[in-house]
Amino acid sequence: MKSRIITIDGPAGSGKSTVSRELARRLGWSFLDTGAMYRALAFAAAEAGQDLADEKDVAKLAGRQNFEFMPKSEGIKVFLDGRDISSEIRRPEVTASVSRIASSPLLRSLMVEMQREFAKKAGDVVTEGRDQGSVVFPDADVKFYLDAAAEIRAKRRAAELEAAGQNADFQEVMKAIEQRDMADKSREVAPLVCPKEAVIIDTGNISIKQVTEKMLSELKEKI
Repeated sequence: MKSRIITIDGPAGSGKSTVSRELARRLGWSFLDTGAMYRALAFAAAEAGQDLADEKDVAKLAGRQNFEFMPKSEGIKVFLDGRDISSEIRRPEVTASVSRIASSPLLRSLMVEMQREFAKKAGDVVTEGRDQGSVVFPDADVKFYLDAAAEIRAKRRAAELEAAGQNADFQEVMKAIEQRDMADKSREVAPLVCPKEAVIIDTGNISIKQVTEKMLSELKEKI
C-alpha cells in the first residue's frame, strides 16, 4: 500500500514544526522536520570552519557526517556523529546561515534527496518546511500552508530560545525573521510559495490545539 504524505509549509515561526509534530502524533504517522536537516548541516559547517559559499566542500562535509533525526515527545532530536545538537541548531547565528544552504542548488538537491529517502522508509509521513508541497512532494495527499504576522512569529521564536535556556533579544530575533522571510521568498531555487491546492491557516491568534483540530477536520474529508 502506498504511503501517504501530508505537507505543511510556511514561513519561519508560523508554527509548522510544533503543529506537524502534534498532527503526526494524533495520526500515529512519522514526522519529518526538514528545517532541522538544514540547520544541522549549517551547524556542522560552522563547527568545521567550512565556508558556506563553497557548496561543493559543504556537500563533501555532509557526506562525511552522520546525521540522525529522531522524533521525541518533547520535540525532534538531532544528532551529529552521535552528539545531541538539538539546542545548538536553534541559535540565531545558525538560523541566519540556513538560507545560504537553502539557496544553493547543489545543497538543496542534497536535502531534497534526503527528505524523499526518509519518506520512502518512514511509511505515512507528516512533513514540514518551505518547499514540501511545491517541490519535494508535489503529489502529496494533502497540503497545508501556515502563516502569521512577522511580529507574532518573532515572539514565538524568542520564547522557544528562552525555553531552551538561551538569551533571546527580541529585536535581533525579529530582524532574523524578516531577513529569513526575504531570503526564502526571493531565492531562485525553490522559493517559499503557497503550494497549489494547499489549505491556508492563519496561526496568529489561535492555539496549536486549534490549528491541529482544523487540520484533522480537513483530513476527515481528504484521507
